[in-house]
This record gives sequence, C-alpha cells and structure tokens, in this order.
Amino acid sequence: MKRILPIILVLLLLILSVPAVCSSELEVSAEAAVLYCPDNGEVYYSKNENKRMKPASTTKVMTALITLEIARKNNRRVKFTEKMAAEGSSMYLRAGEVVTLRDLALGMLLCSGNDAANAAAIAIDGSAEKFARRMNRRARQIGMKHTHFVTPSGLDDENHYTTAYDMALLMSEAMRNRDFARLTARRTATVRFIKPASKRTTYSNHNRLLSSYGYCTGGKTGYTMAAGRCLVSSAYKNGLRLIAVTLNDRDDWDDHTAMYEYGFARYCGVELDDRDFLLNISSACAGEPDISAVCDECCKVVVPADKAAKITREIRAENFVYTPVADGSVLGSIVYLLDGRKIAEHKLIAYTG
Repeated sequence: MKRILPIILVLLLLILSVPAVCSSELEVSAEAAVLYCPDNGEVYYSKNENKRMKPASTTKVMTALITLEIARKNNRRVKFTEKMAAEGSSMYLRAGEVVTLRDLALGMLLCSGNDAANAAAIAIDGSAEKFARRMNRRARQIGMKHTHFVTPSGLDDENHYTTAYDMALLMSEAMRNRDFARLTARRTATVRFIKPASKRTTYSNHNRLLSSYGYCTGGKTGYTMAAGRCLVSSAYKNGLRLIAVTLNDRDDWDDHTAMYEYGFARYCGVELDDRDFLLNISSACAGEPDISAVCDECCKVVVPADKAAKITREIRAENFVYTPVADGSVLGSIVYLLDGRKIAEHKLIAYTG
C-alpha cells in the first residue's frame, strides 16, 4: 500500500486540477438574452427569453420602423414644438425647426433621440398615447405576445415592457425594411434641416458593435437606471443572419460578440438556387415533341457548418410523360437531402412555350 497510495494521490490531484467545464458552452451576463436566426425562426441560445423586462431605448426599433413605413408613402415635414420635447438622450431639436419623418427615424436610431421619437409619434397620431396603441397593434402583427408599449422613446413606465424573444422578433421584422436596415447600419449620418435651411447636424451611432465587430449590420442601444443596459443587434456571416438581444446586461458588447461567434461557428446559410434549371422529358406519344421541365425556385437553408458540404441533390421526375401537358403542370421535383433527411424541395414545372 505504501507504493500504491502516492499514485492514487497524484491521480486525485490531477483530477482536481482540471478546470471546471461549464454546463453551457455559452454564458452571458445579461438577465435575459436571445440569439435568434430569422432565416429559420430558430433560437440558438436563450436565457430567460420570455421574462418580462424593461426595454429602455431599444423601444425605438418599433418607433423608427413605424415611422419609416409611413415615411415610405409620405415623408412629411414635421415642425418641432415644445410639446415634443423629452428628457434624456436627444437629437437636440428646437421649437420651430422642421425636419422630415425619415430624419426623425435617423435621430432615433443613431443618437437615440427621445425628442425624435416623441416628435414622430405626435406628428403621426397626434399624441404619444395614440401612437402607443399603434405600436401595440404592430407588435401583435409581428407575434410579440409578451410586449406592451406605453412610450415611443422607451422611458420607463410600469406598463411598458417586453421580452428578449419578442425583441428578437421585432428586430428581425425591422431588418426586412430596407430603409431601417440602411439607417441602422450607418456609423454616422447628417441631417439637412428644412428649417433653418442652413443647419446641418451630423450624428454618430451609439452602437459600438458596428466598429468592433466586423459582421454587425445594425442595432439599437438602450439604458435607464431601472432597465440597465439593453442592446438589440444584427449580424451576417457565411450566408447566415442572426439577431442578438440582451436586457439588463453590464457587459453587452462582449456578450453580443460571444453570442455571434457561438452561432456562426455552428451554423451557416446555404443558398439552393435552381432558377436556371431545365430538363427535357420525352413524350410517350409518338410524333409529339419532348416536354421541358423548368424550375424557378431559390431558397436558403440553415445547416450545421460542418455538414454544409454533405448536402446532396436529386432530380425526381418521370422519364416519359403523356401529352398533351398543360403549362404549369408539376412534372417532378428537385430534392435536397442532408443525412438522408429532406431539407428542401423545388417543383419542376411543365413549359411548352
């Protein structure tokens, strides 16, 4: 035993000296967080994703989206009044100055102007209260089941709340809007005032990820004492779009970077494009011409990054068809498989022109 005991003690010391392995491969400081893929609607990481939280100025994602949707139809001029003034972050509008709705959305997304949010709400619906009802209708359309908006700017209110998952849905919807996506990606932008015509003001984006993380495509910051630091962002890499949300997070910049690296290391987007596909199928009727089968479909699938090269493609169609065949008839399909499981299917359509 005198010779065996030292060996056992050495083994125990070696075991104890091994660093503890975290039960999760990813940990963030946030009270609530989500890593969401809008390409397939999957959540790749979550922490208290449905916990009711204060969103602070990330609220302006909704306010700016609505403002830009209306501005696309009518980019009306807005005269700023004292009634539109607000405490907190600002684009420093003064009574009597005139800008467009789109300029107000810019002020919301870059410098988080509470005055810009109030001005847009009052210009669109006459009051912040009526605009909040519009915000809540839009939230229901998006599928935000655990959200209720009260203020267009995100200033704290007992009944103003959301969840990390709902904010991911909102950011996904907003990034589908071309005007929103262009503005939120800007590091700086200049507003040319309508009145006074000589005024030009350049605003800087509060979203530091645009500089620190090369794949970031946009986002919105937020902070109040009650809400803590809040951040909603988007990124694109390897054909894959991701949305990250953290609420009440003291280390949000690093957490968003870590979540994105976690997601992009594991998944990628693969485009399956058959828009130029043409297949000739012989006619089973003597003297009749062959039939062309065409495909005009393209889609994207999200797959594990280490399996993208293993996707296989099969053409499934009859060798012969009986004529006449009407244009638009389905003659077969192009099927994509991964590990024997169908991940996409495109129809082959008859074309006789």
